[in-house]
Amino acid sequence: MESVPNPRPVSGDAHLALARESLRELLNDRRVPPPVRAALADDYQQLQLLLEKIEHGHIHIAVFGRVSVGKSALLNALLGETRFSTSPLHGETTRAAHARWQEYDAGGVFLIDTPGINEVAGEERERLAHDVATRSDLVLFVVDGDITDSELKALRQVKGAAQRLVLVLNKMDRYTRTDRDLLLQTLRARAAGLIQPQDILTAAAQPAERIVILVDAEGNETETRRQPAPDVTALRERIWDILKAEGKTMAALNAGLFAGRFSDRLTREIIVIRRDLAEKVVRNYCLAKGVAVALNPIPVADILAAIATDAAMVIHLSRVYGLPITRGEAGSLLKTISVQLAFLMGTVWVMNLVAAALKGISLGLSTVVTAGAQGAVAWYGTYVVGKAAEQYFAQGKSWGEGGPKRVVQDILDSLDRESLLAQARDDILSRLKPLL
Repeated sequence: MESVPNPRPVSGDAHLALARESLRELLNDRRVPPPVRAALADDYQQLQLLLEKIEHGHIHIAVFGRVSVGKSALLNALLGETRFSTSPLHGETTRAAHARWQEYDAGGVFLIDTPGINEVAGEERERLAHDVATRSDLVLFVVDGDITDSELKALRQVKGAAQRLVLVLNKMDRYTRTDRDLLLQTLRARAAGLIQPQDILTAAAQPAERIVILVDAEGNETETRRQPAPDVTALRERIWDILKAEGKTMAALNAGLFAGRFSDRLTREIIVIRRDLAEKVVRNYCLAKGVAVALNPIPVADILAAIATDAAMVIHLSRVYGLPITRGEAGSLLKTISVQLAFLMGTVWVMNLVAAALKGISLGLSTVVTAGAQGAVAWYGTYVVGKAAEQYFAQGKSWGEGGPKRVVQDILDSLDRESLLAQARDDILSRLKPLL
């Protein structure tokens, strides 16, 4: 038997190529209605920036955490220079800032500082930090002690937005070795399922000053203060290992996650706009049918006008949902809905025919009133037909598991018939009075 070779694993370059193509397709999709593009203008801009980031081979690493845990100092220590503010003032970092990490020789790596998640006016800044996390390839979640419940909640939120996380216990110089080991053990337990143990590290980004006693040759002692050098070696090496092993794939997966979230939001926005447009289409046809039926005194002609109006509406709705159908298909769909509607609303249709007969022999104001009543019934019937057809198209030209009967029944159950009939009657009479 001939052996089948194992498929080659997909490389990071291949992952990036796929992500790049997906982003381009989303950006250039001409099927997206202009109102949707306008509503999602900020999202489209972020999508464009993400595409440019991938095309230039950039990697973004962001810090995330509470105020004063040393996020800015940690980035400065990694950079080897002071590029981010480390003021002791509460809430010093008020917006995202970034700097290029020249030390890592593998394309453009950028370190991004974010506001603290518990700052004053935190809702806006927390949203900003969350947005940065969604566009970052690696997030360093920084704590300076045992993780609090609010930090753990934020960690879970970031985990849902970021592809890769590293948990950093900063200010480790404040703890004895025993306390540090106990803290690491606690952090690993609390972050289980969120972060791998090897991605939980310690650092001392800005160690506290130490008092040093200097003794000269004559035995004289002098007390002085010294600032120990930052200790971020373990963190730096772990970041390098991650970037070397996963950098391109990580960037591609992060782009894929962002594209997926964007696609979901795009779909929701299109659904909302289509529903609003479909509602306007249905109501316009309802009014047109109601007026036409009210004006025509011949019952048979009423029925023909109703069928023609409903068929045109169904075709219009199919175009709203991007699923155009022929007149024959519209007639078949209309027949399916009408059969269920006649079965479930038989009494209403009898009232419709009776009102048509009365209208033919009525005179003066009674003609207007009776015509308005009949037109309102026609208006209501078209509304139900339109909502049923809309449901059919919204589900991809499918009735779902319950079939057309269940769809029509659910629509009837959800409508306030008396209110709709009253509204229809008022709209129709306002159109009829100038004509009769």
